[in-house]
Amino acid sequence: MEPADGELFKYRLQGGYIFLHRRPSLVATVLGSGVAVAMWDKALLYGGMANYLYPVTKNPAEASTRFGNVAIRYLFKLMIAEGSKRENIQAQIFGGATSNDASCREMAEENIKIADELLARLEIEVVSRDVGGQMGRKVVLNTLKNEAVVYKVERIRMSDWYPYEGREDR
Repeated sequence: MEPADGELFKYRLQGGYIFLHRRPSLVATVLGSGVAVAMWDKALLYGGMANYLYPVTKNPAEASTRFGNVAIRYLFKLMIAEGSKRENIQAQIFGGATSNDASCREMAEENIKIADELLARLEIEVVSRDVGGQMGRKVVLNTLKNEAVVYKVERIRMSDWYPYEGREDR
């Protein structure tokens, strides 16, 4: 069902994927050790989000948006292809929750680090960040206003992946 004029399009972004659309949208995602990077064009008033699970891949054969070094660059390239100018793009970073497991903690820290490094290299201003800690996150981004709501949660449930299920207006 298409949203009515003036209504925000609702999209559920899963890990390893990117969302970018010129139509004003609400993008919902769920994060544990993974990280989501939102980019927004303050002149054209649109944006998107990349949700990645792993920090880097150096193997071109396995390069996909599951990896931060691929997902962040690809979202940036998509925005440039849509007419955005680098100086108008702002970013927000979410996620990277740690746990008592050493490998999970290292993965989360590396996921945050690659976002910081790549955005600095791309000269993208980071206007907001909610990263680290031991709690997962549910994030809802309004791509028209670059506003995000972050819910911190102890556990991620399967139903968290489907925020618009069972709703007439999804």
